[in-house]
Amino acid sequence: MSTQSADNPTLCIGILTMNEAHRIEACLESAAFADQVVVIDSGSSDATCDIAARKGAEVHIYKEWQGFATQRNRLLAHVRMRYVFFLDADEIITSELRQEILMLIAQGQALRGSVQWNQVAFGRALTAMKSTGGVERLFRTDTLVRFEGVVHEGAVLEPSTIPVVRLKNRLLHYSRETIYESLLKLAQYVQLGAAKRAESGKKGGVLRGFASGAAIFIRLYFFRRGFLCGAEGFVFCFFIALECFFRYAALKYDGAINHKTARRR
Repeated sequence: MSTQSADNPTLCIGILTMNEAHRIEACLESAAFADQVVVIDSGSSDATCDIAARKGAEVHIYKEWQGFATQRNRLLAHVRMRYVFFLDADEIITSELRQEILMLIAQGQALRGSVQWNQVAFGRALTAMKSTGGVERLFRTDTLVRFEGVVHEGAVLEPSTIPVVRLKNRLLHYSRETIYESLLKLAQYVQLGAAKRAESGKKGGVLRGFASGAAIFIRLYFFRRGFLCGAEGFVFCFFIALECFFRYAALKYDGAINHKTARRR
């Protein structure tokens, strides 16, 4: 990867895709302000790649799925800009967040930019719900070494002491649009989460899963104010609780778990 001079900071926005034809156009339109947009596709069978190319993105297809961290590392190999922002296909950069990103990179400093979500679930923006925490998405490319991890992959930076900058404005995250899509995502993330716990030597079981699911539901629905978001807020919190429960159930009952078989849908 090459970097630009400090007085001319440039930005790449990188997106991982797999059968995202229904969302990718809106995502790419929100990323159009970047100097480079790279799409790394895992072998979509729909029109994702055609739409992305038509919207001006660089599209690279890697059908051999080896996990989210590997896909992000493959994306890094195509980045030519001084900064990179990682965007998911079900996310949209608002105009306020766009301006904040541009102001940050204009400073030319090394950083790890953390951004929060405004969740949009089942047709409703869950704006009354507190964010579940930030995800690191913005990096100066000369400090970003690689990504590691099965799911919720983390960035390895050099030096590791680069400060976290918390962006004030949030991404719009269209995480759960239908019940059917949410069930598919549930199966995917259950497998990935179980594989991650298996690799760290954790044990599964129904009681462990129930405790994990109950704890996250109480935290999201009550302490993070999901109850203020109506029925959509309840279903959103319930799906996340189910994911936590089934991670431990799968860990006990599914035998050998291989994260490489789970991928974006």
